[in-house]
Amino acid sequence: MNKLFFGDNLDILREYVDDQSIDLIYLDPPFNSQAQYNVLFESPKNAAAAAQAEAFRDTWTWGDETNWAYREIMASGGGVAKFIEALRSALGQSDMMAYLVMMAVRLQELHRKLKPEGALFLHCDPTASHYLKIILDAVFGPQNYLNEIIWRRTGSHNKANRFGPIHDVIHFYRKSDAYRHRPVFRPYLKGHVESYFKQSDERGRYWTNSIHGAGTRNGESGQKWRGYDPTARGRHWAVPGELVEAFGIDSSLPQHEKLDTLADLGLVDFPDPSTGSLPTYRQYLDSSPGLLLQDIWAYQPYTKGLLHESAEAIDEDVRWLPAQGGRERIGYPTQKPLGLLDRVIRAASDEGGIVLDPFCGCGTTVEAAQRLGRQWIGIDIAIHAVKVIEARLGERIGEVAYDIEGMPRDFASAVKLAERDKYQFQWWANYLFNPHALREQKKGADRGIDGELFFPNGPARPWGRMLTSVKGGSSVGPAMVRDFRGVIERENAEMGLFICLHHPTAAMQAEADAANFADTVHGDIPRIQIVSIQDWFDGRLPKLPPLEHLPTAAFSTAKRRAKAKAVRPPDPSQPELPLSFTGGKSTGVKRHFNPTMVYSAPGDKRKTA
Repeated sequence: MNKLFFGDNLDILREYVDDQSIDLIYLDPPFNSQAQYNVLFESPKNAAAAAQAEAFRDTWTWGDETNWAYREIMASGGGVAKFIEALRSALGQSDMMAYLVMMAVRLQELHRKLKPEGALFLHCDPTASHYLKIILDAVFGPQNYLNEIIWRRTGSHNKANRFGPIHDVIHFYRKSDAYRHRPVFRPYLKGHVESYFKQSDERGRYWTNSIHGAGTRNGESGQKWRGYDPTARGRHWAVPGELVEAFGIDSSLPQHEKLDTLADLGLVDFPDPSTGSLPTYRQYLDSSPGLLLQDIWAYQPYTKGLLHESAEAIDEDVRWLPAQGGRERIGYPTQKPLGLLDRVIRAASDEGGIVLDPFCGCGTTVEAAQRLGRQWIGIDIAIHAVKVIEARLGERIGEVAYDIEGMPRDFASAVKLAERDKYQFQWWANYLFNPHALREQKKGADRGIDGELFFPNGPARPWGRMLTSVKGGSSVGPAMVRDFRGVIERENAEMGLFICLHHPTAAMQAEADAANFADTVHGDIPRIQIVSIQDWFDGRLPKLPPLEHLPTAAFSTAKRRAKAKAVRPPDPSQPELPLSFTGGKSTGVKRHFNPTMVYSAPGDKRKTA
């Protein structure tokens, strides 16, 4: 079942995912919450591109897609349509409203995909969490709202004019009352152990806990057990659910059988009947599952002796990822810790269940699901995300069986991708040749470079450089090839690949031939080669020098060159991609290293960045 999809999640959900087939959905839909808040409520002055048209852009704007989604919601009727109509009256055609419309149509579809016993966790920040909860209530029903989980996402975020915003919100919904929650525990604090586990015997430290509740009952839970009468004490037998879960007791068993199981395990204290006291459960520290998880997940960076002897780090598994370095960090701007997804998946699914992440980004949900023995489906609209997840699974887990869907498999589907999204076509075409680095542009010139490949070029192994330029349109001519030749000369590169959709014209080929041959030790390789996607699908490939994983020396050199061109430090509010750094002067161009081709040394599978 493990599948990784490239494409629009709404289309993929409708075409490839069966209704009522998913056990758990986690989604962290992208939103540029770091922009100034009031900007999100302004209507765009001009027509804007469709949401997420550019890779990893956390922006949503009102356009044709939003109008289509809005009409579909209105046609479906019901509570969602009423809420969306009311919100539009208040917010207008703002970026926030576009975000809510696009999310509403997707949440309706996700609801259809969940099994009756399934659950959904939606992760967001406070910028839009209140609006999303209104839509979720309309889709799932307010009776199926289970929790607002607060996650501490950073250590500090100081603001002079308000309290520092350091948390995210996770809305937790069930599909229906068929959902079964799986208790999740966290370790005890030292102070809790000292306060509660005061008694000890040959088995270790323990404390006693109640196995009965207040009030009388007429059924078996109110009847005598082993000579003890709870009704006489105004109580009834009630084995706590966490004990049932912790010791694998069948929850459907009558209370007396549950009590017998605990007694057979030697975990029940039987007081002298003459005292009138009832038996209690003896909870040993070594066999205790820990404290039941609550709805605030907040790592506290305290250490012993700093505040009090009992104060120590808690909830370390959901600690925010450091901005630089760290065992998990791969550079994705909104990357979540693996422990966060571990908690979600353990609480709301069983081994073998199917976990879906429709905005899978850098693949934290995918990795967590794989490690916990769940099946998974990941969807992302960016090709680079798919490549990052491929590299992540291979590096962190090893051999994993899964299928990749949505990539162009023939020339016709490649043409469709070029027409639909020129940026993703550019990335896809570059990845056909497994580049070491790719360029990403915001709005503006890319200086004629879309990708870079490096190759050994002599006995001392100085590194040669091959540039790529991708043109996905139909109006490609010799002038573009001539311009690319100028780029190669300007960059002092050895050679280049000019990648286009259709077969080159004779005039285009003449321009490429005029560049003669590259100065390399690998024989006669044309300095400019034109590669059409038509040729590629027909098996006609360019002549390339031997390409290897990029060792430390070449990687560091490439990185230094790009950094030397930067005239100012990167804006921390701008999203970054894995293995990326700012390059160029003021063009907004960023350079991203291919995670499958950048290793710290030949044969070493640890990435340098």
